[in-house]
Amino acid sequence: MTDESQPFDHTGSTGARASSADKRGTDPVCGMKVAADGPHHVAHEGEEYRFCSAGCRKKFIAEPARYLAPTELKDPVCGMTVEPDGPHHVAHDGHDFHFCSAGCRTKFIAEPERYLSAEPEPADPALEGVPHVCPMHPDERSDGPADCGKCGMALEPEGAAVSQTKWTCPMHPEVVEDEPGDCPICGMALEAMTVLSADEPEEDPELRSMTRRFVVATILAVPLLVVSMGDMLPGAPISALLGARGRVLTEFLLATPIVVWAAWPFYVRAVKSVINRHLNMFTLIGLGVSVAYGYSLVATFAPQLFPESFRGHGGQVAVYFEAAGVIVALILLGQVLELRARAKTSGAIRALLELAPKTARRIADDGSETDVPLEHVRVGDRLRVRPGEKVPVDGTVLEGSSSVDEAMVTGEPLPVQKGTGDRVIGATVNGTGSLVVEAGAIGGDTLLARIVTMVADAQRTRAPIQKLADTVSGWFVPIVIVISAITFGVWALFGPEPAMTHALVNAVAVLIIACPCALGLATPMSIMVATGKAANLGVLFRDAEAIEVLRDVDTLVVDKTGTLTEGRPALVGVHPAEGVDEARLIRLAASLERGSEHPLAEAIVKGAEERGAELVDATEFESVTGKGVLGQIEDAAVALGNAALMEDRGVAIPKAMETDADAERARGRGVMWVAIDGALAGFVVVADPIKQTTAGALDALRAEGLHIVMLTGDAEATARAVADELGIEEVVAGVLPEGKVELVKRLKSEGRVVAMAGDGINDAPALALAHVGIAMGTGTDIAMESAGVTLVKGDLAGIVRARKLSRKTMANIRQNLFFAFAYNGVGVPIAAGVLYPVFGLLLSPMLAAAAMSFSSVSVIANALRLRAAKI
Repeated sequence: MTDESQPFDHTGSTGARASSADKRGTDPVCGMKVAADGPHHVAHEGEEYRFCSAGCRKKFIAEPARYLAPTELKDPVCGMTVEPDGPHHVAHDGHDFHFCSAGCRTKFIAEPERYLSAEPEPADPALEGVPHVCPMHPDERSDGPADCGKCGMALEPEGAAVSQTKWTCPMHPEVVEDEPGDCPICGMALEAMTVLSADEPEEDPELRSMTRRFVVATILAVPLLVVSMGDMLPGAPISALLGARGRVLTEFLLATPIVVWAAWPFYVRAVKSVINRHLNMFTLIGLGVSVAYGYSLVATFAPQLFPESFRGHGGQVAVYFEAAGVIVALILLGQVLELRARAKTSGAIRALLELAPKTARRIADDGSETDVPLEHVRVGDRLRVRPGEKVPVDGTVLEGSSSVDEAMVTGEPLPVQKGTGDRVIGATVNGTGSLVVEAGAIGGDTLLARIVTMVADAQRTRAPIQKLADTVSGWFVPIVIVISAITFGVWALFGPEPAMTHALVNAVAVLIIACPCALGLATPMSIMVATGKAANLGVLFRDAEAIEVLRDVDTLVVDKTGTLTEGRPALVGVHPAEGVDEARLIRLAASLERGSEHPLAEAIVKGAEERGAELVDATEFESVTGKGVLGQIEDAAVALGNAALMEDRGVAIPKAMETDADAERARGRGVMWVAIDGALAGFVVVADPIKQTTAGALDALRAEGLHIVMLTGDAEATARAVADELGIEEVVAGVLPEGKVELVKRLKSEGRVVAMAGDGINDAPALALAHVGIAMGTGTDIAMESAGVTLVKGDLAGIVRARKLSRKTMANIRQNLFFAFAYNGVGVPIAAGVLYPVFGLLLSPMLAAAAMSFSSVSVIANALRLRAAKI
């Protein structure tokens, strides 16, 4: 036994060995460093061994000799077993250490003491008392860091652990399963409902599998096609080279791997479709390919079983290995293209995910700062955001001042100045200043996470028009099977010789060309592309229904505060009395208001600072309830408030200034009088300013025929002033949330298609009731949760963009449905042979498969055109 200070057996030149020498410092199974008082340990041959988890302990108990072998070397960085003669090693402190890779060797050289320390990494104190859960067994939980009792994995903080993932079909979101698999309705691979990490690979397992199968099928299908069609050349060169029997056997050898291995997923889905009583495209594919291959297999090895009617010239029974093989290759091509297209539609989500930083710099209670993984940040943590860094989570500025680039969420190129008390958004970029931020929303509660979730959810929903495609598909497959059976019967009874061969070939062609994959792709592909496009435009669709209905909206109900206006008061006017300097007036007024807690005080202070005023501290400050404030600024006695305060102070208000103030009040603005040394100095005007883009957006919406209604809880006079400035004729003011709901109900009962736009909690019921609820991204979470559409910038111009995209999307869906119905409507009769009596034209199963795949490609290509649409 070595001294306890030695974590590894340094004897000889073999470096870090997995032996009894390091049992107190290192897990003998995985090589991780463990604490001497850890909970996982076992006695073996008089020695006590400790482990990082219950899983490693179980492995050791099962095979102790395996983990105590003195010839095994452990990489001191990652704990992996390495070979003594490996290329990666380094001498340190008189000993030779071996590594699994150059990367581990580099880490060791940089910090050797870190990896030679017997003490485990210190636990994050902030995680103590935080609920932890196993990512593999969500029922295994603890109140702090621990290991799963089932699998031995380390439990993760609940906010960071992977929850029990549900899986859903992109075409049938009502299908939700606990495990990955295929949709029981359409047979498509289910997708994870949780949002993928930006670090995950672009290609999913199904795409990789289908790509491998397609590559193999293509490599074999090309020579299969040459062998089967080669005898059409003069002199029948293939049969001359291989012989008639050799040619058929060659086709069998080339086709079998394609039909048996490459097409296996199609058979599985076909069988499931029958079991689940949801016939779909894979029902037709599985039936058509298996019939063609099975027929050819019997014709090759048991031709004597066929009657004379199946035999062609020379007494040979025709085989269709090439049809079965090439059909599979073409269908696999369609699957690969479809899966790649679905992967591309997640580009907006992946781009959003990549905006999030991976770590945050947390400030401890003692003032020390450490970088921690983002998932370890908790609400209330103080975080340092240094110049040029991304804000890690949503929160509030506690200290510092800086400009922050919020283009990620607002689209505005100019940075926004942030100071104490201002809200900041995770993933936005800090400018040149340093900020201390209090974490207010983490994990799935941040704006970025909500945006990602909304886009992902919208891409998995269907528009009402999709019900048409589903209904048609439900009837289409059994009808096609009946048509195929009728085709076989008619050709077998009335077709030219070899009648049975023609019957089989045409029946299979009907099954293949009728595959409704294009029909199933028509709507979802357009919806997925449109939601991704909308996200880039600052418009988030919650579901596909909102996309479809928005284009038909004829009435827009808008809240005033925060929707038409900025939602916060601002200094909009300064009216000095005769002989008073405007700059001095605003400087004294703002300096006095710095000591006030009135909601409008901040607007005056901020407005003065924007005008370049240098504020000073007030003395003898006094607040007069219901009237205003008093104080001494430098050598002047200043009073600021309403007319009652001026009357109390004996300050006369000239008639002309009273008239000017009344004009401001008529516009819904607030007026506050200012007196200096007992004489009226003027008044300042505070109001909730109208957003700069509101007027233009409303004009554009009216030009499209929309009727605009303002709905607000504010007073009639204030509401009318804003409405007159914006040209809104119908105004409903002074209403509570119940009144807003009643108005929406009334408009709907009149047959109007109503959209409601708002930003507050009081708007949420009306947003949920309207045909389409539109929330301002600058508003409350409840409003956004209640709406079908969120405008990230809080700009009504987004409605104009959203309606244009809605119209283009629905036009694209109609085009896709036309492609799907046209291919199937024209292709099935041709495949059945209706043109043969007049033109002698037949459609082989191979050409039918090509036509079917081309229909899917047409739909996919047409849907992807939306990505380039100009909105």
